Order: sequence, then C-alpha cells, then structure tokens
Amino acid sequence: MEYKITGNDMQMLSIEIGPSEKVFATAGAMIYMSGNVNMTTSSRGTGMMGGLKRKIIGESFLFTEFMSQGGNGVVTFSGPAPGTIKPLRVAPGKNYVLQKGSFLCATEGVNLDMTKQKKVSSSLFGGTGWWLQKVSGTGTVFIHTFGNMLEMVLRPGESIKVDTEMVVGWEPSVSYEIIKAGSVKTALFGGEGLFLNHLKGPGKVMLQSMTAKGFVEVLKPYLPRQREGRSSGSGGINISTKGFRG
Repeated sequence: MEYKITGNDMQMLSIEIGPSEKVFATAGAMIYMSGNVNMTTSSRGTGMMGGLKRKIIGESFLFTEFMSQGGNGVVTFSGPAPGTIKPLRVAPGKNYVLQKGSFLCATEGVNLDMTKQKKVSSSLFGGTGWWLQKVSGTGTVFIHTFGNMLEMVLRPGESIKVDTEMVVGWEPSVSYEIIKAGSVKTALFGGEGLFLNHLKGPGKVMLQSMTAKGFVEVLKPYLPRQREGRSSGSGGINISTKGFRG
C-alpha cells in the first residue's frame, strides 16, 4: 500500500491499494475511487453496541470498506473541515487514544474501538464526552485535525495544560485529567474557559491549532442574519421579506 497527502489547509489523502489489500474509513470521507475499487459497509467486528456508541458521540454507525479488483486501485479521502491529515503507525504495544471526529481511515489490521473515560470529571468537562476512540492492532491509521497539528513527546513526569478542545490524541502511557483553569476571575474573563486538560508523560501527544466551534465563531459576524422580517447580509445590504409568499 502506498499513499500520498496533497494540499496545505484542505488536505486530501490518496491511497493505492492492491488486490489483497483493504482500507476502511468513516462514512462520507471518500472523494473518489478508481473504477476497479468496490466498497461495502461493515461494523468492523464491534457489532451493534459498538456502532451505537459511535453514533452517540457523533461518529458514523458503520464503516465503509474499500477493496480493489483486477489490479491496483486508488481511493481518495478528505476530512470534514479544513485541516491536516496525519498518518500514525500502529503496532503491538504502540496504540493511540483519539478524540471523537479525528479518525479518518485505516488499513486492514487496525482495530478501532471505543474506550470509556477513566474519570467522571474528564467526561463532563473535558470536551470529549464519555467515550474516546482507541486504535490498536497492526497497520496505519490516518487522523484528521482542524487546522494544523502539533506533536509533542512528553518525558516522564513532564506535563502540559491544554484547552479542552485542542487535544486530538495521545498514547495510553500519557495520563489525562481535567483541572480548573485558574481563579474564577480568570475563568470568566480570560477567554480560556473553566477547565483545561492536564496531560502528563511519558508519551506522544497530538494537538490541533483550531476547533470547529472556534472557526464558526470567527465567521459569525459575516454570516447573514434574520432580524424582524429582514435578512441582513454582508456589505450592509438589507432585503425585506415582507409581501413575499412562501
């Protein structure tokens, strides 16, 4: 299997698969595939309960599998928003915990399962919900981040404090907990929220430079708004809807 990542801020991933190879992806990630590639849907061994857990946290209920016939084929994927695609090599003793929404696709041999948060506080205030995704097995998994990705390798005992929505994934050797951002004054007026993720090494940590929520907040002032029967768009143009039917 060979792959190529193209683009800068809106990256695409093209994977060349042979007749004996298979890749699986989250639903809706495929852009195009060559004519000799077929796709099917599968639960990837997690069954109905695994699919329900994924659905609850906003992931696809089933995965889409891609297989080539009659020679090599190509299938291309993209993430749900502008951002970066990153390959991670998974092997026995080398697996990752991922935030919801970060999994894009993986090669055959990679196992994707759900794992529960260890602490109630992390579930309620960590920005990840009750469930996280765990990738294990042997192969390559491709993850998608919103904006750019920053990778850090924490030494034993070394720790960082991170915005609750900026963490993409980490190795299981990294401890993860939620702490208060600071004083009440800082939490209310500092713009960083009430809580932070506290990650402590050893192990690799992956962060993203933006979140979907933050991106939408930046765009809000420029989006059309409905106000008292009038549609207000950019450029200061107001269009009255009074007198129109439908």
